[in-house]
Amino acid sequence: MKEKEQIIIFCDGASKGNPGPGGWGAIIASGSEVCELGGYEKHTTNNRMELMAALEALKVAYGFKKNSAVPVMVYTDSSYVINGITSWVHSWQRNNWKTKEKKEVLNQDLWKPLADIAEDFDGSITWQYVGGHVGIAGNERVDAIASEFALGKKVYLYNGKADGYLIDIKNISFDSTKQKEKSDSRSRSKLKAYSYISEVGGVVQVHKQWEECQARVRGKAARYRKSLSKEDEIKIIKEFSVKKT
Repeated sequence: MKEKEQIIIFCDGASKGNPGPGGWGAIIASGSEVCELGGYEKHTTNNRMELMAALEALKVAYGFKKNSAVPVMVYTDSSYVINGITSWVHSWQRNNWKTKEKKEVLNQDLWKPLADIAEDFDGSITWQYVGGHVGIAGNERVDAIASEFALGKKVYLYNGKADGYLIDIKNISFDSTKQKEKSDSRSRSKLKAYSYISEVGGVVQVHKQWEECQARVRGKAARYRKSLSKEDEIKIIKEFSVKKT
């Protein structure tokens, strides 16, 4: 492998409703080869799909890996996956897969095989956090794969030569405008709500309480957002009333 001497992975998961229908997506690039993966689960969580994406990607990457010296870079926007596999998993294993509170670790049916295969890479994996929805090409692609699967759509997955792959996965630069929008969204989430708006199956509803909105969207392909004022509420209703294509 020359410049091939690195395996690059992007992985992501999605759940519409959390829990609800979910999907996962991954890209594995090794030298001249690129492979996209993805899958669907009828009822799942975002965390499970993030784990599934990482696990399935590493299974394929292990087949690409020709020797123990080849470094593997895993990019993910899931702090849950990164913290779990680099830190929490060690205490879980020592404590027979129990948390500090002596409770069973959630999703251990995925954590255990993920920990096992990560060990098989003999320390050659670097887990790198990347911001989601900030324009990083590889992350945007796996997010799209995961979301499309979660929505039950047919997804074309690339498997072939790197020369024919149109996504520059080596470029991890981000869009500063998108990053600012994400930061603004986080700031917005801390502000007091005027109302909550949901859209399910093309029908828009306004809720005064988050619990009402949450109950409506849980387990469904839906959109929802918090409004901060009457004007903001009207704007979101108009946006959600436009039929998605």
